[in-house]
Amino acid sequence: MIDDTSSPASTLRPDEFSHTPISGEHWDVIVIGGGAAGLSAALILARARRRVLVLDAQEPRNRFAPHMHGVLSRDGYSPLDLVADGHREVRAVDGVIVDARVASAHAIADGFEIVTAAGDHATARRLIVATGARDVLPDIPGLAEQWGRGVVACPYCDGYEASGRAIGVLATSVGGLHKAHMLRAYSDDITVFTGLVDGIPDEDRLVLEARGMRVETRAVTQVITAAGELTGLGLDDGSTIPVDVVFAEPALIALDEPLRQLGAERSDTPMGPWTTVDALGRTSVEGVWAVGNAANPAALVPIAAGSGAAAALALNGELVAQDVAAAAALVASAAVAS
Repeated sequence: MIDDTSSPASTLRPDEFSHTPISGEHWDVIVIGGGAAGLSAALILARARRRVLVLDAQEPRNRFAPHMHGVLSRDGYSPLDLVADGHREVRAVDGVIVDARVASAHAIADGFEIVTAAGDHATARRLIVATGARDVLPDIPGLAEQWGRGVVACPYCDGYEASGRAIGVLATSVGGLHKAHMLRAYSDDITVFTGLVDGIPDEDRLVLEARGMRVETRAVTQVITAAGELTGLGLDDGSTIPVDVVFAEPALIALDEPLRQLGAERSDTPMGPWTTVDALGRTSVEGVWAVGNAANPAALVPIAAGSGAAAALALNGELVAQDVAAAAALVASAAVAS
């Protein structure tokens, strides 16, 4: 398998990050992760006049794609431009965003302490983890180099752009054949490559063929390109099958180290073990939320952003209630003293 370590389509500029020292600072909320989910949460919390720190390692999952799709008002927009817009909006309402990778997270008496890879320390009353996930591709030469362009994963994100084209579906499991059936709505020229699957049932093969798709059982050994563009897949017998775009089935790995350090419970999902959250993103650890792909492996950009917003609203409500309770305790104490 190949990690998603190809060069991204673009990168954030260094001047888009704050150089504010964070060691010794106590925040209302620390957000770990600066993608759509983390920035959405930070924006709402900063607008609620909370002291918010975003620690961003600059690794959004979709950084390899030049465009996003299915995002209302931003269809076709660069995902990194969306992040850059989010940075500006959060900073405009006094949120602080720092270029930092989190090394450890642990609970303390009045909240949580975060230590960055550079050795900086910061504490907060509450914590939102928006660290996302990473894709691990099959180990096929040339596949990673095309990731986000000629090789994609999500029919909802890129299926429309593949309409009428020659589509290859690189399946790695029987369950992954469902992706081919989803893509059938976009093209009548689909080849399903099953060499990475340990045999598919005859019934599944016959249903694929009945829907007008070809099933190729020979192993894929390389990605064929011309002038940097994907043109086909090479097979183990030396032959090549022309395709315009490949929909792969990468393994998805949760980037959940902070949540695991904090002891958050996990549940089994079709993608593997994932952090358990309620409808608002609360984890099993009091005061810790998880949003975006850190909480939901199937969260597309609008879902991730929405989960960040939902968590922020719930979290701020808790902080308001805590502040009110503290004031009420002072009033009661003063009444007793008098």
